[in-house]
Amino acid sequence: MASDSQDNPLQAAFSSIDVTASTGSPDAGDTAADVNTLLAGLMRRMIAEQETSNALLKELIGQMQAQQRGRTDELGKWKKANPELANRCRVAAETLSDVQNEFLMGLTAEVQDSEDTLRDSDYMLQEFVDRYGPRLAHLNGVLQVLSQLAANDS
Repeated sequence: MASDSQDNPLQAAFSSIDVTASTGSPDAGDTAADVNTLLAGLMRRMIAEQETSNALLKELIGQMQAQQRGRTDELGKWKKANPELANRCRVAAETLSDVQNEFLMGLTAEVQDSEDTLRDSDYMLQEFVDRYGPRLAHLNGVLQVLSQLAANDS
């Protein structure tokens, strides 16, 4: 077993720490100093790892920003190449936004009218989600695409 502690320095370091109550002997100060040195070293390593992590996060953010700028540039070029289509997308998005508002009015009215039933019956809740969920999700997706392709730049 002695070879195991020699092969693994952490095991050797932790196996030599005395956790018994101090009797006030002169060696107690040395042990405390050793523990403090070990803890300080561990803290330095943690700080170094955190700094590495921060640097990697900054690099990741920079890459994401570059991708977003690239997409924005491509979209701007598409809008310049297709101004009439971009304008039609804007008009369609405005119209579908009104349709979405009407759809949401109907949906919320049904929720208010069926509140107790929706709370008490899993079947009725599932029916409600099946009826309104896909249409709402698809309508939102179409609106997002049309809004991005619309002529007005923000």
